[in-house]
Amino acid sequence: MTRRRKVAWLLAAAMAGALALTGCSNLGYYWQSASGHVDLMRAARPVPQWLADPATPAALKARLELAQRIRRFAVTELGLPDNASYTAYADLHRAAAVWNVVAAPEYSLTLKTWCFPVAGCVGYRGYYSNADAHAEAAAQRSAGLEAAVYPVPAYSTLGWLNWAGGDPLLSTFIGYPEGELARLIFHELAHQVLYVQDDTVFNESYATAVERIGGARWLATQAGDAARAEYRQFDGRRQQFRALMLDTRRSLAQVYASKEAQARDWPAVAAMKKAAMDAFHARYAVLRADWPGPRQGAYDAWAARANNATFGAQAAYDDLVPAFEALYEREGRDWPRFYAAVKRIAALPKGERERVLKNNTHENGTPGV
Repeated sequence: MTRRRKVAWLLAAAMAGALALTGCSNLGYYWQSASGHVDLMRAARPVPQWLADPATPAALKARLELAQRIRRFAVTELGLPDNASYTAYADLHRAAAVWNVVAAPEYSLTLKTWCFPVAGCVGYRGYYSNADAHAEAAAQRSAGLEAAVYPVPAYSTLGWLNWAGGDPLLSTFIGYPEGELARLIFHELAHQVLYVQDDTVFNESYATAVERIGGARWLATQAGDAARAEYRQFDGRRQQFRALMLDTRRSLAQVYASKEAQARDWPAVAAMKKAAMDAFHARYAVLRADWPGPRQGAYDAWAARANNATFGAQAAYDDLVPAFEALYEREGRDWPRFYAAVKRIAALPKGERERVLKNNTHENGTPGV
């Protein structure tokens, strides 16, 4: 048994003991989380082993070598942690690392939250089994909420498990376009710099800002013309789709804050909601017709499951990104200064963080905290 597998078994035993000590009433859910991550760790081997293995396809070797260059760039150019994460690779033989469940009321974009021992309260619930995730979504619908399941190619253990080998590269994302692979690695490593309990929007917007700034720098200085062209098409479609989602989210927010909603005239609210959703699907059909070639499947799936829960989930990754990007500029595009500023803002009470990010930054570039 390799050291990584021994560590995985020790980790499983430790997690099982911890769960038993907590007296957790939802032991089954936490066990699937612990055992699912342990299975992922057991599947991982150090990248040098994959590169030395004659059975490893040449295309995979090239992607693993690229990922190692991206990881070094993250450390040397973006000030991200240099640890065990992304120095191993696992072939999961499935489409996603985990599947997240999100849920929201019929006439609200506010996500239901679930609370966990380390991550705090977040607006999703993850499963290593697609079937289990859909069962949870069905349970949320039975409780009167709108729900959706979406695949997640990677997740961060926030640096807590670097002693056990860290977060590995996964088959679920290793084949991404070069620019997107870089952005994903930058995003997940950014969570290891800072993670604030109970504030999904702050955490995800911050990590998304890091990935966007870092990804643009990678493409400008490290990628070839073909990679840049591929990414322009990939990201162009994403930006079009996100703009459509943002417009629809705003339309739905107006519906749910309307005088009809305040008067609890639910038939009228339902009609306005249907009109907003019909407009979303009609506009998506126009976008879709202009997108030749592959890679539309993920957008088709998002459009098919669009509801309050999916629009609410997207907000977590978008809402504060411009504020974090502006903060990076105010800190002189200096990564250590930027991370220090983010940490100072994160230390504020939750209700003050967005206000400081958007409205309370001194002209000299120092956040007003």
